[in-house]
Amino acid sequence: MTDLNQLKVYRPSLDYIDDGKEHGVLSKFEPGTRILPKGYQVSDKFKPLDCDIVFEKDVPIKLRDGVTIYADVFRPNTNEKVPVIMAWSPYGKSAGTAPRYENIFGIIGLKNNIVSGLEKFEGPDPAYWCQQGYAICNPDERGIAHSEGDASMIGTQEGRDSYDVIEWLAAQSWCTGKVAMSGTSYLAFSQWFIAAEQPPHLAAINPTEGLSDGYRDMAMRGGIPDEDFVRRIQANYVNVDDNQHEDVTAEMKKYPLINHPVWQDKIVKFDQIQVPTYLVASYGNTLHTNGTFRAWRQMGSKQKWLRIHNSQEWPDYYDAMNTEDRKRFFDYFLKDVQNGWEETPKVRYAMLDMAGGDETNIAGDEFPPSYVDYQKFHLDGVTRELRDQVTKKDVSVTYTPEMGPGKASFIKQFSQRTEMIGYPKVHLNVQAKDADDMELFVVMQKLDQYGNQLSEFVVPNHGAMMHDFTDNGGTVMKYKGPDGRLRVSVRHLDEAQSTDAIPVHSFDRVEKLSPNEVVPVDIVLMPMGMVFNPGEQLRLVISAKNEAGSIVPWSVAYESKNKGRQVIHCGGEYDSYLQVPVKLG
Repeated sequence: MTDLNQLKVYRPSLDYIDDGKEHGVLSKFEPGTRILPKGYQVSDKFKPLDCDIVFEKDVPIKLRDGVTIYADVFRPNTNEKVPVIMAWSPYGKSAGTAPRYENIFGIIGLKNNIVSGLEKFEGPDPAYWCQQGYAICNPDERGIAHSEGDASMIGTQEGRDSYDVIEWLAAQSWCTGKVAMSGTSYLAFSQWFIAAEQPPHLAAINPTEGLSDGYRDMAMRGGIPDEDFVRRIQANYVNVDDNQHEDVTAEMKKYPLINHPVWQDKIVKFDQIQVPTYLVASYGNTLHTNGTFRAWRQMGSKQKWLRIHNSQEWPDYYDAMNTEDRKRFFDYFLKDVQNGWEETPKVRYAMLDMAGGDETNIAGDEFPPSYVDYQKFHLDGVTRELRDQVTKKDVSVTYTPEMGPGKASFIKQFSQRTEMIGYPKVHLNVQAKDADDMELFVVMQKLDQYGNQLSEFVVPNHGAMMHDFTDNGGTVMKYKGPDGRLRVSVRHLDEAQSTDAIPVHSFDRVEKLSPNEVVPVDIVLMPMGMVFNPGEQLRLVISAKNEAGSIVPWSVAYESKNKGRQVIHCGGEYDSYLQVPVKLG
């Protein structure tokens, strides 16, 4: 059996700048234990501590293969044993004060003084949790900073390494033996792989928005290779020695299909996750939303809760009320506090109206709610409307990427209040006139009664600069509606995984288009919760261009490879439609 590491592509890691600035104020390698007294500030930008904290810095932890990694541990200054919450990512255990992350808070409109700066980027703040009787562990994973070994990106290697750290933590004299995990983004999706390894002392997890399939959610969404964001993550793989890190962008070129061991290793084994889970999701994160909802559907945990919010992950994660909610979950499973957490609704979801009237924390027992049914809006190629009935004749719509708008849209106006909650999809019959392939980019937009497109910021900063960032990109900063994409040559569906509501592409074969061939395609859109009031409209946009733009303002949007005329067949034998989850009654 071939060693998976022999199949991965590696390249030298970037140099770690150990100057106490680039990677945070406390990033210098200084093993030892100290007391951070009440009132301590890591810098004047961050909030002072409300209690004394024992800070164990650069603690060595030996993994099962002999590799040593280093962690920072923050714990209450007490003789009582405490549970611990771990934050696992390659972002640097001291990077809460790194200039690049301070700037991110500033861009989205958060103040740095809502946290102490002791937290790992996107992780739990020791200032809060130590005061509540918890320890926080921030490891530098394999191959990061001073930790030994070569770094892997997403998969079972991280899961097994973290298993070893969890069991090490549980055995410490100050620990109760119960360990949990929390964090957003990378700190969320790493939890899936770790929980699937079933460390005996992992008591609970709290992932906030994270992908769960490295191929489908990040590298090749819709079968379309999109390297920029992957490359930006890989820029965090820095080390003081001559270590290497996995080059996922190179693997995208070398292994373009999902049925390769490298990609199979980056798909979470959800049936192996049994630990209690408090999962947090949103509708609008083009990197994380599909993976987070997949986790909710497939994970094996009997005790699981889902909260769907209407914000961006960072302001939601560090919100005081949400932090208290998280504490109730951890208190229940790590401290056996009988606080009524088990009565928390299994699902709390949001309904967006994109005009300032969002509703949040709507209780439910499943997602989508049981009172939802799926309805088809059929594409009319003549009127460009979305109709309740399929038209009798096929009237095709043609657009050309190199000319004009390079897209085709279809509109439906609502005469009565309509709520959509669940999983939308698009079924199209398409043809490439002048090529053997095509890339489709689809988005559902909400329009007001006058036809103006509606959107809503999900970050506190609504200023001019944020408008500039998000007019044609920055999808995680401004929500414009559910979107999806697909390269038509990889349209084949995985029959074992697909359902009528949620098509899943196998991505294990390439089927180029023949001249004048019309093929059916299903495109999964991000789950949604949206209200349409009387007079408001739904616009379905099908484009040859990446209408959504970049994921974050500082990344580069994918540019499609489309060329030549593209045709959408509508009606008759070619029923193309948008299927949406509509509330009954």
